[in-house]
Amino acid sequence: MNSLGIYEKALPAVESWHKTLQLVHDLGFNFIEFSVDESDERLARLDWTRKQREDLRDAAWDTGVRIHTLMLSGHRRFPMGSADPKVREHSLEMLYKAIDLAYDLGIRNIQMAGYDVYYEPKTLESREWFVENLKKGVEYAATRQVMLDIETMDDPFLNSLQKIIYLKTQIHSPWLQAYPDLGNLSGWPENDVGKELEMGIDNIVSVHLKDSKPVSATSKGQFRDVPFGDGSVDFEGCLRTLHRLGYTGAMTIEMWTNKAPDPIAEVKKAKSFFDDIFRKVGIEQEPVD
Repeated sequence: MNSLGIYEKALPAVESWHKTLQLVHDLGFNFIEFSVDESDERLARLDWTRKQREDLRDAAWDTGVRIHTLMLSGHRRFPMGSADPKVREHSLEMLYKAIDLAYDLGIRNIQMAGYDVYYEPKTLESREWFVENLKKGVEYAATRQVMLDIETMDDPFLNSLQKIIYLKTQIHSPWLQAYPDLGNLSGWPENDVGKELEMGIDNIVSVHLKDSKPVSATSKGQFRDVPFGDGSVDFEGCLRTLHRLGYTGAMTIEMWTNKAPDPIAEVKKAKSFFDDIFRKVGIEQEPVD
């Protein structure tokens, strides 16, 4: 049995967290994936007051909808591998605040984008600064019993489970694990996706369900906003492999449909797409109470 969630950015904006989580429940999901992206609005969540934290926690309790993951994509703007020491300092402070926020909200996982830098040139030093700061973050996360999960990315720096497993040889901790994105994992032709999942299963704590179009000699690929079924991800093959391997963790449908003409219709369509695949491969979704 697996829990199924929806990314916050798939949903229309409403006036309260209680209404947002009730919508998640009514759409048939077990949890929501909470976003702290590079916008000022969402970065401000890292400095939420006690009352703001209580409001979200109480809404989760009242609706029965969990918040499994905090997606910390704000590091794209303030990367841990930046050449600017002030940016690196701010980046690490963001991570510490995210860990504290997750602790207060009862979130078990922080999903981290696997970029050393995003808008800057990549260097050996950017790699080293990233690893050094990630190590500090993992050490702090362990004190709060919060897991840091590296997502397989749309960027060659950490675009496979093999690379994340190797990173764990540099940072020895059970509090650093892997969060494969099936779209990102499948978009790189050098990845044998089935073998990747088999090799990485002991480190997988959550899975992103997202479609993509692959990188090729003539294309940079497309790693977001690809309608499910229009890309090249073999979802039935991926989910059948995970099911055989005994994976019973969370899966999140990742979409950016909050500004679509009818976001709810788009989410319903996506859920129906995966409900059909789940039935084919024998995956049972955790009941929504």
